Amino acid sequence: MSHVFPRHCHAQLPTATGGEGCYLIDAEGKRYFDASGGAAVSCLGHSDMAVKQAIKDQVDQLAFAHTGFFTSEPAEALADLLIANAPEGIDRVYFVSGGSEAVEAAIKLARQYYLEIGQPERRHLIARRQSYHGNTLGALAAGGNAWRRAQFDPLLIGVSHVAPCYEYAERAEGESLTDYGQSAANELEAEILRLGPETVMAFIAEPVVGATLGAVPGVEGYFARIRDICDKYGVLLILDEVMCGMGRTGHLFACKGDGVRPDIVTIAKGLGAGYQPVGAMLCSGAIYDAIAQGTGFFQHGHTYIGHPVATAAGLAVLRQMLGRDLPARVRALEPVMERALRDRLGQHEHVGDIRGRGLFWGVELVADRGTKETFDPARGLAGRIKKEAMARGLICYPMPGTRDGRNGDHVLLAPPFIMEDSDAALIAQRLGDAIEAALA
Repeated sequence: MSHVFPRHCHAQLPTATGGEGCYLIDAEGKRYFDASGGAAVSCLGHSDMAVKQAIKDQVDQLAFAHTGFFTSEPAEALADLLIANAPEGIDRVYFVSGGSEAVEAAIKLARQYYLEIGQPERRHLIARRQSYHGNTLGALAAGGNAWRRAQFDPLLIGVSHVAPCYEYAERAEGESLTDYGQSAANELEAEILRLGPETVMAFIAEPVVGATLGAVPGVEGYFARIRDICDKYGVLLILDEVMCGMGRTGHLFACKGDGVRPDIVTIAKGLGAGYQPVGAMLCSGAIYDAIAQGTGFFQHGHTYIGHPVATAAGLAVLRQMLGRDLPARVRALEPVMERALRDRLGQHEHVGDIRGRGLFWGVELVADRGTKETFDPARGLAGRIKKEAMARGLICYPMPGTRDGRNGDHVLLAPPFIMEDSDAALIAQRLGDAIEAALA
């Protein structure tokens, strides 16, 4: 009998005992192609020798030194390399252990920034419906997924939620992509004006929405308009790249794909590639300087921030990614993945949309392609697809609640950057078979 508290109390899960390239291996020797990287984590696969050696070497040299007393060589080197490749204006890195922590740090930094510059009335955070920013209470409050929030709602801070840029389900018939994107972005301005521009501190969004919508990028011009609105009202733009960043969508920082400059950006998942739990909150030089020239102390912290072994792993991952130019490889694989998915599923009567960027793809399931009507949530379609995919040796990331937190189903794909071109067809075939079995 297990004493582990699992995600689901009645799930009977195989035991993972090994990993090789894009595959995970269970105790029975069965091999599973990891087409979602867990949760868009394992970008280098499961057996990268350079990263593993870097971890071993760092443990031998220094396992831990608390950042209240010391900095460390790997943390300094990783910060330097991140900033050398960061969006314009980003100048400082605050290391954490994962995505939720990164978002918590971003929210708290935004608040403290305005205190430091003498604008204490700025307290409101605005996010988007059907977003996901993490599971700690602050990050959960920022997220716009009703199902995840429901039972904890009495504990959450108040956060405004405006429309996502979700053109498949929310663009009006006959409305151009440009007009739709501007209209969706303008909801942010309307909410800022409703709350009072002098009271709004930040807007947070995922450049490509991951878990809750299934790899939905903004339409062209959407984020440019968002940036203009934030600048107009002195609101900080926080981009959450925990899932879509670190090369996943074809650029080291996903915001480059939209040509948008954040004030704060959060990363995790692909930064450690699964080899160590590590994430980071990066901010502009202007924000850092306000703290440094003010109180001189960010009133935040965790025991394991800047952990030497975690940052050594992140440094090795980043060196692999840049040295092998893996973001370019991801861009080259984008049309290969899209073609494979459309060949296998593009005409399926229950596949409503196939969308994505780089190696970040979503397949949305519908009961009726013409009306875009969703399946009855009681059918549990996402869970069935996951089970059927696992039976076929495929790990994917099916999720319910695509439309509003309850209705709708999608499958998220985020395979390792080291996959071969031929693996795209394998993913599409096994996923197609799993979908058909789940619908039978």
